Amino acid sequence: MSKISEIIHLGNPLLREVAKPIQKIEDPSLQNLIQELISTTIDHNGVGIAAPQVAQSLQLIIVASHPTPRYPQAPQMEPIAMINPRIVNHSGEPEKGWEGCLSVPGIRGLVPRYPQIVIEYTDIHNQVCCQELTGFVARIFQHEYDHLQGIVFLDRVESTQEMITEQEYQKLFTE
Repeated sequence: MSKISEIIHLGNPLLREVAKPIQKIEDPSLQNLIQELISTTIDHNGVGIAAPQVAQSLQLIIVASHPTPRYPQAPQMEPIAMINPRIVNHSGEPEKGWEGCLSVPGIRGLVPRYPQIVIEYTDIHNQVCCQELTGFVARIFQHEYDHLQGIVFLDRVESTQEMITEQEYQKLFTE
């Protein structure tokens, strides 16, 4: 298993930077970072992570949906590294759903996200991929993509009345 990276938290200015595009996908340091991000996501029971969350201002996200204590209904998928990702289309009205973040521990918020998106990204083999994402996986992508723009999920919560602690969330939604 690869090294586990330290996750930076809200207040660290790196979380508010726009991440830089990746130029050299074959660079061994990038491949190592991808493995570190996957290991860090698994270690923290996350369903996704973005390079800025480990203090790397690069356009790289991992989408790794699987059932966790925080997201017991999440669909199972293998982690996917997405380099220089972008949203090329979306459909449906934004739907609110509860989100948390490894960089904002202890807080959840109701965040509006598009239920269906079409994305493009470069994979670890330097191939451009186009994919349609729906539901929870589309939500993960949009959350992680926001990190590349210097946005955290709290910026998208429409009212402070739509925020809750993780402890209260667990009481209300898992008991």
